[in-house]
Amino acid sequence: RTHAGGKRVLIYGAGEAGMTVLREIQSNTSLGYRVAGFLDDDSRKRSFQILGVSVIGSGRRAAEIVLRSKQKGLPIEEILVAIPSTSGSALREVLANCRAAGVPSKIVPGVGELLSGRVLTSQMREVSPLDLLGREPVRLDQANIRHAISGKNVLVTGGAGSIGSEICRQLTRFAPAHIVALDQAETDLYKLELEFSDRFPSIAFIPQVGDIRNPHRVNEVLRSFNIHSVFHAAAYKHVPMMENHLVEAVCNNVLGTSNLVEAAYRHRVESFLMISSDKAVNPTNLMGTTKRVAELIVSSMPMPERGIGTKFVSVRFGNVLGSNGSVIPLFRQQIAAGGPVTVTHPEMRRYFMTIPEAAQLVLQASTMGRGSEVFELDMGEPIKIADLARNMIRLSGREPDKDIEIRFTGLRPGEKLFEELSLDAERIEPSYHEKIHIFRGKPLSRVAVRSWVDELEQLIEERDECAILHHLKGLVPEYRPVGKWAAYFESSEPQLAPLPLSASA
Repeated sequence: RTHAGGKRVLIYGAGEAGMTVLREIQSNTSLGYRVAGFLDDDSRKRSFQILGVSVIGSGRRAAEIVLRSKQKGLPIEEILVAIPSTSGSALREVLANCRAAGVPSKIVPGVGELLSGRVLTSQMREVSPLDLLGREPVRLDQANIRHAISGKNVLVTGGAGSIGSEICRQLTRFAPAHIVALDQAETDLYKLELEFSDRFPSIAFIPQVGDIRNPHRVNEVLRSFNIHSVFHAAAYKHVPMMENHLVEAVCNNVLGTSNLVEAAYRHRVESFLMISSDKAVNPTNLMGTTKRVAELIVSSMPMPERGIGTKFVSVRFGNVLGSNGSVIPLFRQQIAAGGPVTVTHPEMRRYFMTIPEAAQLVLQASTMGRGSEVFELDMGEPIKIADLARNMIRLSGREPDKDIEIRFTGLRPGEKLFEELSLDAERIEPSYHEKIHIFRGKPLSRVAVRSWVDELEQLIEERDECAILHHLKGLVPEYRPVGKWAAYFESSEPQLAPLPLSASA
């Protein structure tokens, strides 16, 4: 039962955001809130009065304060967390205090979401697992990006996917002439077209159905729309699935990239950026190996001379929370069903970032370097998947291993416990942006790589999986297959000798 005058709430955080939330609640009674007090962990604020409302205790005393209010017949019904700049670890402690109080909580969005500079009560929302990452807002060199994008025709492959579509959205901030989204998923492409017509009506958004494995279609799109910049996000990314679809993984991730690279070079595109993966480093699975091959194809292309030619670069990053195939949608579904929540291994760790953060840093990286570089985005510290599962269960109001079981299922084909960030042969350099690092390896000869790709096409035509595997390992000797593909190597002689690839080949 809501108390007369509105739902009684506590505001956790007696700073600027908390004051703004209080001011809006007081000026808009239709919101249905009545602030009973502030919680704040800064002892210097104890007994402060803010617009007539007292700071009544620290977060650690939340349960005691809520119980005392209930005994007085003035129950607290919700806690509004208004600490938008807090770290992930601090937020986890705050939420633990709210949980101990036994009342639901909502959160003010982080700084990155508050583009208007105002905190609105309508923006208060349920706490998301993304909040627990505690990722800092990305600082962009907007002038550089605008110079590269404004008035240009930009192609995004895989444009209807989670990363590609967010790149399209972020591009709208920099006044491109046209955004061309190429994808074979026509339904998702149509949904994105509807979104753009609603949210960005002034942007010339052009959806194009097509497959990067078709070189004629790729050339047609680049020629028809006079493309200046390419963001190549189209790829098969699901590790266990690709272990069972070797030919499809190679066709899409390797030959598709080769088609795009050659077409971009032929049509004198200004810049080409490929989205890679941290799984390309010392790969143990086919997906990571195909991404490493794609990096080598991109870096083998000639660098621009005196401003003439295409700048080819790649960007590596880890897992993106909330993207298609990521763990968060799976965990949500499993929690809603009452469990169990399945995690492959208690010690599995992964690097994570959010979709908007990844897309923004990709745009920044596209303006950097001279060509042939592999950039890596700063992923912060790796997170235990089991800890993420426990936090999500707690966010649902339940307790892990008590209300919801966490079941460990074992590593799947091609998976590692930990992802690596760089190859031994790569030289790591800082860039002018603190969240982007540069890896420089020895680029391979375009002629030799082109010859290698031609031979790969022949092996794919013959669908000779064993020969394809050995061919991949000839280019990526650090590939260490596991599972059935390891058995292939143990039970067969190499069909092809490793190619002597070098920059002078």
